Formats: sequence, C-alpha cells, structure tokens
Amino acid sequence: MSPSAPAVTWLGADPSVLDDAALLTGARELGELRRLVEASLGVFAAEVKHRSRREDGFGGLAQRLGAGTPEKLVEQVSGVSKRESQTLVRVGQLLTVDADPWLAAVGAGVASGEVSVVKADVIKNGLGAPTENVAADDLADAAQELARLAPTMSVEKLAARARELRDELDAENVRDRHRAMRDKRYWYMRRRSDGMTHIDALLDPESAEPYWAAYDAATSPRRGGPRFVDSESKERAKKIVNDERTLGQIALDTFVDLLRIATETDPNKLLGAKRYAVRVLVTDRDLRERTGAAFLGNHPDGVPLEIADRHICDTGIVPIHFTDDGEPLRLGTTKRLFTAKQRDALAARDGGCRFTECDRPASWCEAHHRIPWKEGGPTDTRDGVLLCRHHHMLVHDNGWAIDRDPVHGFVAIPPRTVDPAQRPIPMPARSRAAARLRR
Repeated sequence: MSPSAPAVTWLGADPSVLDDAALLTGARELGELRRLVEASLGVFAAEVKHRSRREDGFGGLAQRLGAGTPEKLVEQVSGVSKRESQTLVRVGQLLTVDADPWLAAVGAGVASGEVSVVKADVIKNGLGAPTENVAADDLADAAQELARLAPTMSVEKLAARARELRDELDAENVRDRHRAMRDKRYWYMRRRSDGMTHIDALLDPESAEPYWAAYDAATSPRRGGPRFVDSESKERAKKIVNDERTLGQIALDTFVDLLRIATETDPNKLLGAKRYAVRVLVTDRDLRERTGAAFLGNHPDGVPLEIADRHICDTGIVPIHFTDDGEPLRLGTTKRLFTAKQRDALAARDGGCRFTECDRPASWCEAHHRIPWKEGGPTDTRDGVLLCRHHHMLVHDNGWAIDRDPVHGFVAIPPRTVDPAQRPIPMPARSRAAARLRR
C-alpha cells in the first residue's frame, strides 16, 4: 500500500506552470495518494480503537491519555475533525483481520486507493449487516458492485445506490428502515454569542422533499438550471443568476419568506391556538427622534429603525410601540382573560417572567392581574404582568404580592415569613426596547 513515486513528486509542485494534461495528471495522482494516506490512517485509527477497548477501562490507550474515546484521541493526534476521526475508525476496521467478511471487496478497494474512506463509509452504512432476511453472501455481492462503482460515482449517488440495494435485498423491512430514519429527525436552534442564530437539522426523506423542491426552485438558475424555458421564466432565472446574494443567502431568504407566508394563511391550523407573529418592538421616542434601535421579539440585539419602518405595517408582524411612560398598550377590558393582542403587548414589554433572576421566556409565561380580578382589578396591560407558572403559583399560593413603584415599575412584595420588613424587590423588564426608556 505504498504510494507511487510519481504521485509523491507532485507534492509542493506549482500548478500554475503546468499545461492542462500535467495539471489533471497531478490532480488525479494526488487524489490517489490522498486515498492511500487516508487508508493507512484508517488502519492506525482502528488500532487505536483496538487498544482503547471498553473492557480495558482507564488502562486503555484513549482513557490513559485523557482523551475519553479512541475517536477523540485520533482527532487530537492527527488533526482531523471529529466527523473525520469517527469515519476513519469505522472504515479502518474494514482493513483489519476482524473486518466484516461481506465487505471484503470494499476493504480491498480502500487498501488499493480505488475507494476513498468516505465512500467506503457510505457503502458500509447503506448496506448494513446480515439478518434473517438478508444473507451475508448477498451483501457481499452488493458490496462488490458498489466497490466497482465507487471510483466514478459521487458520494451522494453511491450512498443512494447502497440503500437501494439494501431495499432490494430486504423489501419486507423497508418500512422499518424508513421509520428508523424518521426517528432520527430533529431541528435545533441556538443563539450564538455574536447575535446570529445557528440552525442544525436532520431530515428524513419525506420531511426533506419539500425543502429540496423549494431549494431547487429558488436556486436552480444559479446552479445551472434548465436553459429552454419560456420568456417569463428566463427573465426570472436571469435575475437569480445576477443576484448579488450568495447561493446560501438566496436559499435562506426564500425559506424565511415561505415560513412567513405559510403562517399568514391559517396560523391556527399549523401552530394551534397561539397566533404566530414576529413582534417588532420600538419606542415612540426612538421613532420620533430617529435614535436607538428596534428589536425583533426577544432577540437581545437591536436592528436599525429602518427595519421597524419597513415591517411596522407588514402582514404577519405585530408592531408594538412603547409610549414614553413605558406602556406598550392600554387595552382596558371587562373580560377576565387577557386577549391575544394584550398578551403580545405584555410579552413585548416584559420579555419573559418578570420575577427577579428568572429566565423563562414569554412563551412559557402566564398573564397575572396585579390587582386580583375578584377585587375589581382590570384586565389591562398596565396592571398585567407576565410570570412563569412557578412564580405565578408562588404569588397566588405563598402570600407574595405585585405592586407598582414610580422608580422600578413592577416590584414583588414578599410575605413577612420571607422578609419581615416586606422590602420591595424590583422586577425589571427583560425587553431591550423597554429598557431604553430607563436610561
């Protein structure tokens, strides 16, 4: 499994001085060299795995060196990513004496440099293991076909072909395998320290299909879409090709628009009784004086006032103006329960549970009457305050009270059992727009 001498000579070569034939020869031979290096690294990774057996406990190689897992140790010593180290360990095992016999052709392809580590991994994952319905010999035949296709087939197509062959061999369990894929689906969102939001998702085939259809429709002209189209489609394609946004930005903007449009059609059908809308929070003072910033929902980072101007009357947006005394809306009502519009106003002003040190968001909160309803308290945003369920129960069941203070606004009054002096505890709003009024 030693690299050929010509391939090594390309290391450090200057491709700008090569003619076309030499350039492509160098790329091809360096690709082969890379595959051979990865195959060797995979063998090393598999041995690291072997010397880090679970039964060895802290005496195993990875545990002894403080890496925790063999994959983490491979990642540390070889400088590859976490995903690459995991792949190297899995595929490296195809080149050991303990390799699965039905994948022998794939292991041979990796060892010869014909099959890359990544392609070997998708073959292994796609074919799976023998079962009562699938014999090892049948899997071996499928693996041999895939090993033959691997050098000229893309990773994505090879993975699809591997799954297809498995389905052909085990048609009775297609439903179970698709159910297993669906069980892996997820969608996570997290707010990064720089103010951006990161989305990480894994979609099963059925869930992913609408996304692919929308993505293709929005971006295909940039990616070499159909040339023979009517004049209207041709003009639209031309605009997309000439768009200054990146391909990823076009895709993101498209999905945001689709989400906005979908939630405007019949929000109750998709999102239940709670109406979905983006809230644009801005103070009247900032709009008048053109200072400061507006805020989207409870996102902590301000956006330019021009965005508030643009969205304030837009469909699907709830504009909330904070008056100079800090109240977003005064909607006195004879009804006991706060309306959806009032709850939007409370969420905009409070930003979440107002109880000190509580971090529960507005969506987890209940609207509390500062003056109890039974004592004639109005269902008005001036006397309503958002509390999470825990603190709402604390107020009602444990003798706490909510009052207003000219300096702090809402304050919590503890019972004498907690503080004999019953000193008011400030309940500052978490809304960034409301906070500007306190400056």
